[in-house]
Amino acid sequence: MKSSIRPRPWLPPKSVFAGFRFPPEVIVVAVRWYLRFNLSYRDVEELLVERGVEVDHVTVYRWVQRFTPLLADAARFCRHAPGDRWFVDETYVRVNGVWRYVYRAIDQHGQVIDVLVSARRFFRRALSTLKVTPGEVVTDAAAVYPGVLDELIPQAWHHVEPYANNPIEADHSQLKHRLRPMRGLRTDNTAQVIIAGHAFMQNLRRGHYELSLDAPPTTRVAAAFTELAHAI
Repeated sequence: MKSSIRPRPWLPPKSVFAGFRFPPEVIVVAVRWYLRFNLSYRDVEELLVERGVEVDHVTVYRWVQRFTPLLADAARFCRHAPGDRWFVDETYVRVNGVWRYVYRAIDQHGQVIDVLVSARRFFRRALSTLKVTPGEVVTDAAAVYPGVLDELIPQAWHHVEPYANNPIEADHSQLKHRLRPMRGLRTDNTAQVIIAGHAFMQNLRRGHYELSLDAPPTTRVAAAFTELAHAI
């Protein structure tokens, strides 16, 4: 007796853009504008309206929070391996009216390693995600670093010397410049998405991903975002 149960047809994976009223092209360009330029959500809203797309700034905020981590995660397989010399430093951002430390690192090639609001979690995540152990870690004299480094990267040379950490301190200014139009961040999660998204954009612009290499430099970021949108 033949079974009456028919095998289910293969269906392609559901797009993360499914259920959204606006097409992926509009969503991705809004997220890209916000991460790339010193714009507020209302600025992005205005630019979209000028192009015939009426969308509220709150919707733009939701797009940025939803799709920035997905785009960055889709790109991680194309990311260059970071170098073995890390410059680590803390800066601060205003979250819900309170100043919070943010730990950031770049390597000797200018690639942003990671950003996080906890020093210990920062190193744990960077080491587990990137599968690279630095041979040298350059920091300032903050008390938090020796214990964390001795526990997590005991074999690395911890270099503390005046002016040795200038590369990461100079790089902080890029983040500060981007945060200025935002007038503060409301939650730790919001802050993490924005500062990580900014780092992702920095790395894209600096050529640390194997994405859209054939595109002209002026359109490479836009082409990369289009490529990544198809991947998610």
